[in-house]
Amino acid sequence: MKKFRKVLDGLTTSSPGGTLGSPSCGSAAGTPTSAPTHKEIDVQETLVSENFQLCKTVRHGFPYQPTALAYDPVQKILAIGCRTGGIRILGGPGVDSYCQHESGAAVLQLQFLINEGALVTACADDTLHLWNLRQRRPAVLHSLKFNRERITFCHLPFQSKWLYVGTERGNTHIVNIESFVLSGYVIMWNKAIELSTKTHPGPVVHLSDSPKDEGKLLIGFESGTIVQWDLRGKKADFRIYYDEAIHSVGWHHEGKQFMCSHSDGSLSMWNLRNTTKPFQVTYPHGKIQKDGRKESCKPILKVEYKTTRNSEPFVIFSGGLSYDKAGRRPTLTIMHGKAITVLEMDYPIVEFMALCETPYNNEVQEPYAVVVLLEKDLIVVDLTQSNFPVFENPYPMDIHESPVTCTAYFADCPPDIIPILYSIGAKHKKTGYSQKEWPVAGGTWTLGSHTYPEIIVTGHADGSIKFWDASAITLQMLYKLKTSKAFEKPKPAEGRAAELVEEDPFAVQMVSWCPQSRIFCVVGISAHIILYRFSKYDANTQIVSLEVRLQCEAEDVISPSDNENNPCFSESGSHSPQAHQQHPASPGSGTPEGNKDSIPCIKVKDRMVRVPPGYQAELVIQLLSVDGEPPQQITSLDINSAYGLLAFGNCNGLAVVDYLQKTILLCMSTLDLYGAADPYQRLTRSPRRNRQSTSEVCMRGLSNFYSDSKKRIRTSYQSLTELSDNQQSIDMERSKSPTSVHYPTSLHNDPRVLPEPVASLRASHCSPVFYLLDNVKGPGRKLSLPTDLKTDLDHVNGHCTSPTSQPKPRVPMGPEGPRLTRRGPGRPPFRKAQSAACMEISLPVSHTEGYASRRAMLQQFHGVTMYSHDEHHTTAPFCWSERESRENSFSRSRSSSVSSIDRDTKESITTLQFGESYGRKGDALPTPCLWVGTSLGVVLLIPMSIPTDHEERMQESVTIGPSGTVLMLKGSVLHFSFLDCMGALIQSPHEVWRDPNASEDPDRVRKRKLVHFSSSSSQDNCGEGHLAVVCSEKQAKVLLMPSQSCLFVHNITESSFVLRADVVSVSNSVCLACFCANGHVMTLSLPSLRPLMDVNYLPMTDMRIARTFCFTNGGQALYLSSPTEIQRITYSQEMCDNLQEMLGELFTPIETPEAQNRGFLKGFFGGNSHNFDREELFGEAAAGKGSRSLAQHIPGQAGMEGMKVAASGVVGDLARARIALDERGQRLGELEDRTALMMGSAETFSKHAHELMLKCKDKKWYQF
Repeated sequence: MKKFRKVLDGLTTSSPGGTLGSPSCGSAAGTPTSAPTHKEIDVQETLVSENFQLCKTVRHGFPYQPTALAYDPVQKILAIGCRTGGIRILGGPGVDSYCQHESGAAVLQLQFLINEGALVTACADDTLHLWNLRQRRPAVLHSLKFNRERITFCHLPFQSKWLYVGTERGNTHIVNIESFVLSGYVIMWNKAIELSTKTHPGPVVHLSDSPKDEGKLLIGFESGTIVQWDLRGKKADFRIYYDEAIHSVGWHHEGKQFMCSHSDGSLSMWNLRNTTKPFQVTYPHGKIQKDGRKESCKPILKVEYKTTRNSEPFVIFSGGLSYDKAGRRPTLTIMHGKAITVLEMDYPIVEFMALCETPYNNEVQEPYAVVVLLEKDLIVVDLTQSNFPVFENPYPMDIHESPVTCTAYFADCPPDIIPILYSIGAKHKKTGYSQKEWPVAGGTWTLGSHTYPEIIVTGHADGSIKFWDASAITLQMLYKLKTSKAFEKPKPAEGRAAELVEEDPFAVQMVSWCPQSRIFCVVGISAHIILYRFSKYDANTQIVSLEVRLQCEAEDVISPSDNENNPCFSESGSHSPQAHQQHPASPGSGTPEGNKDSIPCIKVKDRMVRVPPGYQAELVIQLLSVDGEPPQQITSLDINSAYGLLAFGNCNGLAVVDYLQKTILLCMSTLDLYGAADPYQRLTRSPRRNRQSTSEVCMRGLSNFYSDSKKRIRTSYQSLTELSDNQQSIDMERSKSPTSVHYPTSLHNDPRVLPEPVASLRASHCSPVFYLLDNVKGPGRKLSLPTDLKTDLDHVNGHCTSPTSQPKPRVPMGPEGPRLTRRGPGRPPFRKAQSAACMEISLPVSHTEGYASRRAMLQQFHGVTMYSHDEHHTTAPFCWSERESRENSFSRSRSSSVSSIDRDTKESITTLQFGESYGRKGDALPTPCLWVGTSLGVVLLIPMSIPTDHEERMQESVTIGPSGTVLMLKGSVLHFSFLDCMGALIQSPHEVWRDPNASEDPDRVRKRKLVHFSSSSSQDNCGEGHLAVVCSEKQAKVLLMPSQSCLFVHNITESSFVLRADVVSVSNSVCLACFCANGHVMTLSLPSLRPLMDVNYLPMTDMRIARTFCFTNGGQALYLSSPTEIQRITYSQEMCDNLQEMLGELFTPIETPEAQNRGFLKGFFGGNSHNFDREELFGEAAAGKGSRSLAQHIPGQAGMEGMKVAASGVVGDLARARIALDERGQRLGELEDRTALMMGSAETFSKHAHELMLKCKDKKWYQF
């Protein structure tokens, strides 16, 4: 327990290294208003450093860039390897584990030790790893690094401890799985082939033991050579030389014949009695042409030959289609007897595997399903039904169905919200799935005791919203909402208009959700906001549309005396109550300019529509273009159901909407919000000519033209993999903030003297849309910015070109000569909606272009174009140090001619928060207020007067009056929260949900039920007031309201900047959680702002993490770790301790099925495979030791994390030993039973034999 006492006697505290002459924390003007009375703040802080520990919990979604697949038929678990070195192991519900190779090398092949709880992985760095799956978090036990040869194929026979490893040189090595060392037994390629062969057979592409005799090893070489090697005799039984390259081989279970797939699309069948030529060659998809020749086909990459007891065998293969059919999708072909079924896939096939009833390769296989691993999906086909339906996938593999553009995480939700969302979403599920249960059902998982309702919301590029049940570290789809249904379908444009149409006009930019009132708001990329209400009933409704013209400056500037202090706000729409309009042209006006400005990006449905149960659109707010320029992106949003208000802002200003009365209450620029308390010196601007005629620029949403001098942009989903090699050059650049440039100490907090790029407008960190500079300097500069999952690469003259990019039209020449078509700050040059899954930038920084690279990175992160006239007119190259020193000398004495070149000091609204607070220092009681944070670190308070009576609230207007109250912080403001004087979090007031479509008494007035939270419980201790927590990208402050005095201040980071900050509840208390651009995750105590945890967790290697990282209560957070996966983490020690109970067990003790009795004749004539002793052949005594220079054994750490898990988890060493003893006892008991059964059977046999002997004793030979 620790107490903090702060005596406030007219004394205000400013941050260390604060601004000289800048406003202090306690007053907007820098001077205290009145000496506050002595107050004592006693806060009992319970959180200490021991309450925090950072660790990963679980990963959801489809494995990114999969490369390999394996299945354990006894344990019934599935493993998927990835190009990034990750492994996902899947089983039944809740059994989902992720592990990562430290090297990050791609996984080439996976091999389960069937029913042994272990997995062998072969990676692209020529290393074999043995993973222990008998713990909840798998760990590496052994590693073997090959130094001189490249691994190409591995094979592990069932119930064998010797692993066959084929290499690129054509050699086959043998590894002992238990000790993970090489055997001295080696099959060299030159011994496998005939001495007369003059060419190298190529890499080993296949290894398998004969089902008939385990002492025979079939080796397939890439060139088409197949050798069966006698392991005992150390010689080749036969050699096959085929003209076509081999891709795979499949045995018949009797071991008398096998099938090969080839590069020409053929399948060849070989019989061991005659290996001179195949006894059957088929081209499944090759038709005979008119001239009698077979049409050429694509390679068959893999084939599986599986037999059944009661029907014809299954031949399953991928590829083999003819080349002449362009545009056909990838296929999986199933041949069953004479029936051929071709299954078309949505994505390329990576790997497939037939699931069989038995793990023995010498028994009838009886396949019942096929697992097909695609590039972006995982499906399982049911083979037991003639139409081959697919199983319904229980895993959340469709997170990336449309690229994820934003995320939100809500913990400790109302308990009734998940069942009702599931019931609504279940009505829209797809049908046609197999009726059988999902076959991959291994492992065990139990619902832990530390669970509570959690919901994850994802927004997507196609405008869809998905609600996921994330309780108990699982993920299940609840409900899907399509925001595009609120709008008319865009008509296909022609000509030039088609080039300007948004490809994803409905892409979701951010969401705001109140789970208590079930009101949901969506911000779209076309500068629109949709407000939804939840209803359990369908209804006929008409969506109300409000159009807002949010403009930052008056466009008709005709003299230098007209500066930016003029009011320049306006609003439009028939519902607006404001009388002040700078632009008299309304949507209904007949002026040509009015008509052109009032065209929204997308058209709202203006008719009655039938809406299904669930979330139903009630209101759409759209920003209009001004003078032909598209509306700026919305950078902040907040909604309060108790007030019935919605506030949003962008780089131009702020708007407040009353969604109950469907009216616009406030629409004004950020500059006008200050009033007389403006902390800036606004520079006058030179007169500017009118913009290009709007008749030449059609309304095009977020699209923009490219200038001719602009480097082309490469956008590609595949290019994400190419960027990983170019990231180191900008690691330092990415960890810097626009406010991280070192200035003189006296300038830290004053935005008036910041350099222009720093003081320029920067958008909110919540916006997932990035922008790019008009011009990029440097002839050798490469810029790669993947923005969409659907665009292909197009290289033109060494430049990267987007297929949608178009050159900027020439500007008409007037009598004054050429002029620039000005792009306002934040105007996007992109046409596509960007996915948060693809936000990654590669900017190689050179000495001469470091500044341009830095600016491009900063604007990429902050979502804004920082326009600079110098970039259009500076001809001589300059280095970063020169430009930095030039910008550091920026002062107020710059001439008006310099300031006239678009050196704007405009701000964007970066965060908004409704709440009960004190709008002015003299207020005695809290009132509804709107807290506004800007990109220049300024906090404004806007008090509001809201009628309390229900009827008055629906009829009388809400009064809003900016008070001019200004507080200052360093860096963009990110977050607001309120605490009472005892340190408890004050929740925002909200409305209790009621169904708007419920059938009730029509005579009864439906009143709103509101829930308010106040700090009255602590008034005895502190009198009146509350604490306000304000966090920016550089520092955090705790203010005492209403005096606005700064109690505590903490500079969070100097070298980096905060990306995300939230006040969250942990261990029955609250703290401030921050995620910085340098990868540090920090927690600070409240209200004292003591550092409790600082972990260098995750370097920000791409923008995807920055855009999707979010905290929630309970010490949890998440981010998009790849374009297809969500990674959840915890920073709570309590949850880390309980994590082992929450995770599923991958391994469960299961008895290995017995091999079928082959019978006397089959055992006598079928070979002596059961007498084969690999230890006698491959052991050190017989074969000697393997070459140490060829492979190096690396003992596995089993992970320090795994050791902690074993020590602290429920299933530790003792528990595993007890389980092993139980297994051993069980097996001994079973062995005893079998022995007794065999003895009884032997006695019976002896009795019958004796009776037969007595019966036949006296018979002559001719009597038989």
